[in-house]
Amino acid sequence: MNIASTQQLWGGRFKKPLDKKTVKFNASILFDQKLAMQDILGSQVHAEMLGVQGIITLEESQILIKGLENIKQKIIDQKVEFTEEAEDIHMNIELLLLKEVGDVAKKLHTARSRNDQVALDLRLYLREEILNIKNQIQSLLVTLKNLSQQNKNTMLPGYTHLQRAQPISLEKYFGAYSSMFERDLSRLEDCFKRMNFSPLGAGAIAGTTLPIDRIFVAQKLNFSGIIQNTLDAVSDRDFVIEFISTSSILITHLSRFCEDIIVWATEEFGFIKLDDAFATGSSLMPNKKNPDIPELIRGKTGRVFGHLFGILTIMKALPIGYNKDLQEDKEGLFDTVDTIKNCLEIFIPFIESLQFQKEIMKKSTVDSYIWSTHLLEELVKSGVAFRQAHELIGNLVIYCLESNKYFKNLTKEECDKISAFIYPSLIQLKII
Repeated sequence: MNIASTQQLWGGRFKKPLDKKTVKFNASILFDQKLAMQDILGSQVHAEMLGVQGIITLEESQILIKGLENIKQKIIDQKVEFTEEAEDIHMNIELLLLKEVGDVAKKLHTARSRNDQVALDLRLYLREEILNIKNQIQSLLVTLKNLSQQNKNTMLPGYTHLQRAQPISLEKYFGAYSSMFERDLSRLEDCFKRMNFSPLGAGAIAGTTLPIDRIFVAQKLNFSGIIQNTLDAVSDRDFVIEFISTSSILITHLSRFCEDIIVWATEEFGFIKLDDAFATGSSLMPNKKNPDIPELIRGKTGRVFGHLFGILTIMKALPIGYNKDLQEDKEGLFDTVDTIKNCLEIFIPFIESLQFQKEIMKKSTVDSYIWSTHLLEELVKSGVAFRQAHELIGNLVIYCLESNKYFKNLTKEECDKISAFIYPSLIQLKII
């Protein structure tokens, strides 16, 4: 089904048709068709409100609602061909409706502008996607909880400056990332609460003199309320900024997790073996097994950051009101949503497939000096001043390095040369 030019919907004050280059440059249908279902839903509720308020007849209202439902089904069945000549998703659907129900379709846009219409569509879209991403994060948290329980007693080195620092358990490691993702979940919930207000009825910027019922629309669409200031309603994109900002923090946490996995999967560390189903090889080197999934997630982090800087740059100098610049808010938002969802979708089964090399991890805690802080604190418990204990254990580490030994190899006589408190402390810590 082809659609005529959108100019017939707004071209009353124009004497010339649009230049073809203008049509192509101005069109957003290639990406904003993603909002088709939200646009139809918003229009159906708007049509219902117009009928209830007596602005159009109830019969006309029902014709519009049913016509929009038919168009919705045709879109689902892929029987609709959107066109750049119709500019955007709003006008594409309105022109489709004109063909579907005739001239009564011309009443649908009563008391509405595309400015408040697109603001509504975006909120409906993002509201749904936030719930989808929340569900994915909750699934990830369940996975991390299971991994924590399975590896409660698995010890490995904890690192500072990427140098072995203190022994930790895999339970503590997974718990750290669980804490990060719980904060991400909380931020998404906050974002949802702030954005869940209806802009519809704001018109272009100043509302309408027609007796509409904005609260009726908000309630029908399950919003918490309406955006009171109509000027703010059409010009606000804080919710887009906040979502992409929250997504940037979320994917930062994923990226850090992925960096750990990439390092741990190296032969130098050997803490992880990658499952064949979640790794790739080399077209040249037959020995290779590459961690492409965590590398791609790490790479896509910069992509989301770019979208955040993009929307901030768009908004930073816009005068209040609606400006066409806001057409550029969508592609970055859509791509951020898709990127986050895709990363979470693959990351959960990926980490479930990892094979943790527990003996290598444990050996790394024994064949090292990462128990030094514990040993220091045992001396403090015995009455040695902290600074003195720090120096004594430092001297012990030097001795071990020069003697090519670890704490587990020391004799009582060797320990006593530095401090009589050291050997009993090694026994207490079960190092010897």
